[in-house]
Amino acid sequence: MLLLPLFITRFGIKMALLVGMLAWILRYVLFAYVSSGEAVTMLLIGIALHGVCYDFFFVSGQIYTDAKTPERFRSAAQGLITLATYGLGMLVGFWVAGKVTDHYALAAQHDWKSIWLFPAAFAAVVFVGFLLTFKPKDAARVTAAVVTPGSDTPRL
Repeated sequence: MLLLPLFITRFGIKMALLVGMLAWILRYVLFAYVSSGEAVTMLLIGIALHGVCYDFFFVSGQIYTDAKTPERFRSAAQGLITLATYGLGMLVGFWVAGKVTDHYALAAQHDWKSIWLFPAAFAAVVFVGFLLTFKPKDAARVTAAVVTPGSDTPRL
């Protein structure tokens, strides 16, 4: 989390979001392959990646939303992004996760490798779609908002 402002300043908001998405993919792949073996190191790396996933995706998204929203709508925009990610997003995500887990249920156990590869593949599709379509306008203002929070930084 401490490196996030430096990362956004140096590489931009799009790259920060992409790193967060890539970390999700890597995390899920690590969990898929640790579930079928004894590789505790992969499990620990997957757990440690949660911080990178959260900071570089969710926190960067909140920073971008804050920087791009006019001041009078800022709290509403933050509320909407929170509802979308922690409300509707989690509701749909848990429902889909249950369906995927049920689909890969075997007689006495689950096929954890397939269960974890499903969200990895989904995150990879989102990653590619985001990479090809997201084109931040006036990225310098987003960077300035990160470097000087609370200042009179011009916002769009």
